[in-house]
Amino acid sequence: MYAPERQQEILRLAREAGRVDVLSLADRFQVTAETVRRDLKALDRAGLVRRVHGGAIPAGRLDFEPDLTEREATAADEKDRIAAAALAELPDGGSIVLDAGSTVARLAAQIPVDIALTVVTHALPVAARLADHTGIDLHLVGGRVRHRTRAAVDAWALRAYAEIRADVLFLATNGFTAEGGLTTPDLAEAAVKRAAMAAARRVVLLADSAKAGQEHFACFGSFADVDLLITDAGLDPADKAAIEAAGTEVVLV
Repeated sequence: MYAPERQQEILRLAREAGRVDVLSLADRFQVTAETVRRDLKALDRAGLVRRVHGGAIPAGRLDFEPDLTEREATAADEKDRIAAAALAELPDGGSIVLDAGSTVARLAAQIPVDIALTVVTHALPVAARLADHTGIDLHLVGGRVRHRTRAAVDAWALRAYAEIRADVLFLATNGFTAEGGLTTPDLAEAAVKRAAMAAARRVVLLADSAKAGQEHFACFGSFADVDLLITDAGLDPADKAAIEAAGTEVVLV
């Protein structure tokens, strides 16, 4: 199969499934992963797909949102390093908000057993990981639960966050750019993230570098609202410089 034929088939698969991944395509077409990456790069340049970590989505699918299982498996090593670095930002005996996100959930799983904290979260997976932690005073924010993210949204959640003032928010995002800020596919989820940001004195964004350059439908903040970004070393130096110019400290792990 010639490259243009393979690329046409890749585009068809992406449009049908909503996403394609490099390893599956390499196995399907019996080519190397590097060949597939070149195909995706060509399709991306043509404006037909948008490259994401490990694969691509069809152009125009800015509302694409992988489910919880897929997000947990994506960039797992990077997320573990980011979560480990975020432990240094936990306030001694203070209060934190944990947003809904796979990297934030990894942070929750790494919180030491001997720590004392007040934790507020609207994310069911995060609450489940901390429910048996004897040193944590856990507060679960209620609301309508989105099945895709297992996060509470809408009026109940917004009211709850309006009533608190925490020391640190550990924030998640689906995509970020220095110019466009922080974005997510769902408006209701964006509203809760915005409310959580207003409920904390310090905002720490945990996001792997594959989310850089991605823009989704709903914007919930800018880097002027973020004190610290913890990401992996894959972040482009130009992106790092632009984010720091907006006033956000950047830590690469």
